[in-house]
Amino acid sequence: MGDGSDTKHFAVVTNDWETAGQALLEWHRGKAGTSAQVHRVLKDELGAGVYPSGKFGANAAWLRLQVLTHNLLELFKAAGLDPQYRQARPKRLRFAIFSQVGRVVRHAGERFLRVAQRVLEELVWRWRRRFRRLGWAPL
Repeated sequence: MGDGSDTKHFAVVTNDWETAGQALLEWHRGKAGTSAQVHRVLKDELGAGVYPSGKFGANAAWLRLQVLTHNLLELFKAAGLDPQYRQARPKRLRFAIFSQVGRVVRHAGERFLRVAQRVLEELVWRWRRRFRRLGWAPL
């Protein structure tokens, strides 16, 4: 070691009393670096790096909105999308899926979403069936 000692000590603090110690340490080592990756996606791709105002409450709400968006995208990728999109980042999802769904049309002072028939048949109905199979209990 740099300080002359030959021993290095690490600690993991948890409230998980049911998991065995060795399994807990292996889980902890296995997740190394994932929080930094999530932070980068939040900051650089979902807008959490630029806050909308100088007010703490507004900025806290903005960050919570970005975290909620990230969690919904992760759920969507895990449960609703094809395997080719499981590792997709938000920008890829935006161009490959969300921008293909439809177009906002303004007519007679109203706004409509014109949904592409192909997207409706191939994607939306398939996602809907997948989410229904999850069997979530109603709130």
